[in-house]
Amino acid sequence: MYIFSIISLLGGLALFLYGMRLMGNNLKESSSGTLKIVIGKITDNAVKAFFVGMIMTAIIQSSTATIVITSGLVAAGVISLDQSFGIIVGANVGTTITGQIIRLMDINAENGSFLQFFQPSTLAPIALMIGIILIMGFRFKRSDNIGNIAVGFGILFTGLMNMTSAVSAFSESGIVDRLFENMGNNPVIGYLTGASIAFVLQSSSATIGMLQAFSQAGTIPFKVVYVVIVGVYLGDCVTTGIVCSIGAKPDSKRVGLVNIIYNLAKTVLVLVVVVILKKTGVIDGLWDMTMRSGSIANVNTIFNLACAIVLLPFGGIIKKASYAIVKDEEVTAGKYADKVTALNPVFFRTPAIAFGGCYDVLTVMFDAARQNVGKAFSVIERYDGDTVSEIHEEEENIDYLTDRVDKYLVQLAPYVNEDLHIRILKQYHKLVSEFEHLGDHADRMADAATRLREGRIVFSRNASEEIRLTRELVSEILEYASRAFEKRDVSAAYHIEPCVNVLQDLTTTLHDNHLVRLREGQCTVKGGVVFSDILTNVERIGKTCSNIGIATIARVSSEVDNRAHSYTARIRQGKNEEYNAEYDRVHKEYHDKLAAIGSVTEAGNV
Repeated sequence: MYIFSIISLLGGLALFLYGMRLMGNNLKESSSGTLKIVIGKITDNAVKAFFVGMIMTAIIQSSTATIVITSGLVAAGVISLDQSFGIIVGANVGTTITGQIIRLMDINAENGSFLQFFQPSTLAPIALMIGIILIMGFRFKRSDNIGNIAVGFGILFTGLMNMTSAVSAFSESGIVDRLFENMGNNPVIGYLTGASIAFVLQSSSATIGMLQAFSQAGTIPFKVVYVVIVGVYLGDCVTTGIVCSIGAKPDSKRVGLVNIIYNLAKTVLVLVVVVILKKTGVIDGLWDMTMRSGSIANVNTIFNLACAIVLLPFGGIIKKASYAIVKDEEVTAGKYADKVTALNPVFFRTPAIAFGGCYDVLTVMFDAARQNVGKAFSVIERYDGDTVSEIHEEEENIDYLTDRVDKYLVQLAPYVNEDLHIRILKQYHKLVSEFEHLGDHADRMADAATRLREGRIVFSRNASEEIRLTRELVSEILEYASRAFEKRDVSAAYHIEPCVNVLQDLTTTLHDNHLVRLREGQCTVKGGVVFSDILTNVERIGKTCSNIGIATIARVSSEVDNRAHSYTARIRQGKNEEYNAEYDRVHKEYHDKLAAIGSVTEAGNV
């Protein structure tokens, strides 16, 4: 009964699609960071952009992924729409490599021949064995990643062989031949069939692969193959255009539209040229020729290469058409509006690039908060209303960035599966809150400076020098925190904790000094309250930096959080020699400086 063959066919298709997805996703995971760097560095040279798009698509096995990534980089201002056109054209050529791999089904090798190793029936189990050995038997940095690529390759060919076996059951009845004969007599049906299947499967490679599988069990002439292939171009580009448009800015939508326009032009070009060649009798011998897996792959590659050569010079016209269709939105003013464009949903399926955008925004947040801390200390020493206003305004910007990054990370989370990316997600979730807190502490210190101004409170020389001393240590801690986060410098992260604990000791001493001055009548109660508030925020800044360091250690550690927890536990037990040595050094340095400030009994108002 044909029902069992249909079930087997669909099961083979499921394996084929899963294998392609598994292989493609892991190829993206291992190369997407490089992909972003390479694409970002291309010039306005369309030919260079073409080769970048072609090579990268051949590597990650997905033209959709390459074009979606490109749309995000255009929206972020990393590359221009002009540059993206060359990448799009190259991606359309690069995606044909899958068909060239599938053509291995055509290899005809006798028993004992070396070529038998390249047949799918041999390659599939070899790839599966290599993959499972890497996943279960090794634990180097990319073992799981490479193993999944090999397993995906094996599953892909297993599914392909299953489809071919299922389709062969129809060959004796002539169903396959009649099906494709009808398509040959009515090209519109063939065109719509190719477009529909590509749209449903969301993959031109998978659709061409199915056609290659059917070619092993039936007679498919060129007149059918070419219309199905040009239909595939339409179905696949529409899917890509939809993905590029989801939650995207105009420039990102234009990239998807450029891909659609290019593929429509490619379709028209192929149809017109083939019709002309048929009318003139040039391809009469090819018209009814039976196509096999290899010849189908060749036709697809030739069509794409020829169209690329013809249409690449017309990128400017296609770009203008995209601008005419997709209008610019009103630009919302904002200091960091250009930074948040990196937080684009199109990068969700390539987490390495999505995290790169988060890192850029988090860096901006940290720098802004760090500068606010410095400004807050400055207005405490010498009040300036404009600087206070700048601090409050920048705090609103930091809150805005916090909201955007936090929401983006929540939306990204379902797409994160790799261990490294899970660690990064945890670190960034932690840091986005810590950076916001850092800005909050600076904002409260600016409020304290305003209260000093409005209350006409003047600190004594000792109190002022003590605050300057805390500023010096806070600046040192912030420098370590900056290096820890921005450069993933674990050594710098380990320096933070002893410095923070010295800061806590220092502020405790300063609180005691303040109480002495209060008892001796050298300070006012209002002034003492403000002084205590400043020290409280200084302590909180230190604690925030401590959390930044711990988050960095946890992220870099091969075992999530274990190293960080072990580090803090050993500190509490006094068993960490490096920490003890650094703590003693910093403690002596700053308490010597405190002693040099002078007697706490000096007269003056606090």
